[in-house]
Amino acid sequence: MKKYIAEVIGTFVLVFVGTGSVVVNNVTEGGVSLVGIALAWGLVVSAMIYSIGDISGAHINPAVTIAFWVGRRFEGKHVIPYIASQCIGAILASALLRVLFPDQSSLGPTLPAGPWWQSFVFEIMLTLILLFVVLNVSVGAKEKGITAGLAIGGVISFEVLCGGPISGASMNPARSIAPAFVGNQLESLWIYLTAPVIGAVLAVPISAYLRAGDSDES
Repeated sequence: MKKYIAEVIGTFVLVFVGTGSVVVNNVTEGGVSLVGIALAWGLVVSAMIYSIGDISGAHINPAVTIAFWVGRRFEGKHVIPYIASQCIGAILASALLRVLFPDQSSLGPTLPAGPWWQSFVFEIMLTLILLFVVLNVSVGAKEKGITAGLAIGGVISFEVLCGGPISGASMNPARSIAPAFVGNQLESLWIYLTAPVIGAVLAVPISAYLRAGDSDES
């Protein structure tokens, strides 16, 4: 149960800070900036890895949980409870942001800036890169330690800088579900439910191949 609660809290903080930085940027007419938003996402991910990595593994992302499961690092019986916990935490964060900013029409949703296929491919690639890093710096099914926090937080930041203006740089279905559901902006949600999972699953054999190569050489 502690693992599930940790995932609720971790995803709540992630979405509250990450999408909150987007909302505050809108309220202040650009006061946070794209760079500030990217730093907010990267820093909050690092902080959660250091905070709950030893408890739940700090997945805070259904795509991460699915990738660990596909890679046989995570028991299947925990997959649904983890994803449910992540979605609950994310929705609670967006609900609180709605209370704090009732006049805002959006709560930091992920929406395509161009054609749907562009954002779909972007999200696949961004999540593949993220999970490639996660799988190679994590221990078992846990993201923990100085290396994991710095590497994963760093990749989140540079991917928000790269993909944020195009697809919103979700890489996380729970992150997209919450503002879409609470803000009633569901029209493009399917992209952010499917593309990150595809990218995450594609990263598994790539990482496994490279790690197996290292083992063979050693």
